Amino acid sequence: MTTIPDTSPLTASDVDPQADVVPGTLRRCARCLYDEGTPSIRFDEAGVCNYCKIHDDLDQQYPTGDEGEARLQKIASDIRRGSRRRKYDVVVGVSGGCDSSYMLLRTKQLGLRPLAVHFDNTWNSAIATQNIRNVLKILDVDLYTYVVDNEEYDDIYRSFLAAGVPDIDTPTDIALAAVLYRAAEEHGIKYIFEGHSFRTEGIAPIGWIYMDGKYVESVQKAYGSRPLKTYPNLWLSSFLKWSALRRIRRIRPLYYIDYNKEAAKELMTRELDWTWYGGHHLENRFTQFLHSYFLPNRFGVDFRVQGHSALVRSGQLEREEGLRQLAEPHVFDPDVVTLLKKRLGFSDVEFEQLMTQPVRSYRDFKTYKPLFERMRPFFWVLAKFDLVPWSFYVRYTSKSNI
Repeated sequence: MTTIPDTSPLTASDVDPQADVVPGTLRRCARCLYDEGTPSIRFDEAGVCNYCKIHDDLDQQYPTGDEGEARLQKIASDIRRGSRRRKYDVVVGVSGGCDSSYMLLRTKQLGLRPLAVHFDNTWNSAIATQNIRNVLKILDVDLYTYVVDNEEYDDIYRSFLAAGVPDIDTPTDIALAAVLYRAAEEHGIKYIFEGHSFRTEGIAPIGWIYMDGKYVESVQKAYGSRPLKTYPNLWLSSFLKWSALRRIRRIRPLYYIDYNKEAAKELMTRELDWTWYGGHHLENRFTQFLHSYFLPNRFGVDFRVQGHSALVRSGQLEREEGLRQLAEPHVFDPDVVTLLKKRLGFSDVEFEQLMTQPVRSYRDFKTYKPLFERMRPFFWVLAKFDLVPWSFYVRYTSKSNI
């Protein structure tokens, strides 16, 4: 393993965890770890950022404890009652990672019959693949897998790298959403469970990560050499069909749970023969490249701050400890970078050119964002009925680009 210089403005010697402003650095939120370098950040009179406000709004909307458990049991009961004549009650996306594996376990504990769905972008790590096999076998869950053509998908990745944008793994997130909907429609399932928790994952500013189907098409049309044939893109027309017409609900049960990742990892290691893969987002080799090497080196974005800030807001991590961890240098596996160059066909010179070319963003390409903003009232209704995630409504339909 190799360390790379830390791109955070803090170092281990100058951290003052109680200060809103560290001399010579960007202003930092008085509560979480986000600083002025975070896109669209704003501070209130107390020095607390708008992302903390979003967290608190979600915290009130989705309670945990006894009330959260009661709501979750009610959701499970309604699902069971409405799907008695079907083979499956709910679709659950799986990646071999911590959150999705625990989500599958919790779904079974709720007495539901899940269909596990996996989008294979052909960059899975061996550990993640084995985790999927072990968890599904022990929990006795069927698997629906969609495998994209690897040469076509590698061409999409080359396109996003050539585009000079930070959100190079957007194609995976969009394709997974499309495959989840496809599996639900094919099997007559009305519910999708997503293994995301704002209390542990945080809130990613759109300036760091943006995604929609038109964005993928636009980048590929500009830089790709292959048409999108096997790639399951999520077009707005399909999105509206599945959400508004088919009324397939997307629910995040972890919002109602006092979810602790460390406890979840210990439980799954003990009961599901599940193996920890060494770090957040490291279950997929391309995602590992994105978080441990590409974003820090190319854009100066330390994505650890998102998850750490979430844990600080939810009381699972002391702010002082979070700052100390951010002051430590990033660690990356040079073999992953070597693999990426070889598989995508980049010479060392070409790769260096990609890493130093002018920076661009989703704003330089065609996206659905302007249309999402115009449709804000409509998406508010969909969000109220769990037909789209509330976080989608807050982030994608707002002109503030949160």
